[in-house]
Amino acid sequence: SLPMDDSKTYQLFCDGQTLGIFQFESSGMRDTLRKAKPERFEDLISLNALYRPGPLRGGVIDDFIARKHGKVKIKYELPALEPILKDTYGVIAFQEQVMRIASDLAGFSLGDADVLRKAMGKKSAEVMQAQRVRFVKGAVERGTLEQQANKIFDLMEFFAGYGFNKSHSTAYALLAYQTAYLKANYPWYFMASLLTIEA
Repeated sequence: SLPMDDSKTYQLFCDGQTLGIFQFESSGMRDTLRKAKPERFEDLISLNALYRPGPLRGGVIDDFIARKHGKVKIKYELPALEPILKDTYGVIAFQEQVMRIASDLAGFSLGDADVLRKAMGKKSAEVMQAQRVRFVKGAVERGTLEQQANKIFDLMEFFAGYGFNKSHSTAYALLAYQTAYLKANYPWYFMASLLTIEA
């Protein structure tokens, strides 16, 4: 029954005051929070998914933050990608987004899209080539230019190597939000409990 729009809770995240907050307490994550300034639950889900070795090395989290703050223009290769990527400012952050792109743009069943997601994670060149041919063919049949379809597949392949599961990230972000809500609104009780656990 906690409100999901509590300003004190989001201020705590924005200030990086997240020691004791599940998944958000490392020094690197606190620094990322101060840069990202999360203002909504979707931001917490995305940051939790993107704060992993792959996206950090690939500069994806910096791109996400720059887009969020309007320093980088959010562009979509096709209008059909906007509803899929809008919550993450045009960045592919989740495995589910890869699957939905394959389904919406190339007509993959969700089962087939999951096969594609797994292949991308394993980076099997032979399987990936077969998947690319199938994706491009399906996208072209639905009105996408071949060059655009290949470019979108490249994007999917780049992100899917370290794409995170959104449902997993959402559950983590919810627990983090609830914990942060308690810290922001009941700090004495929170700290007494935290110190008791850590004793």
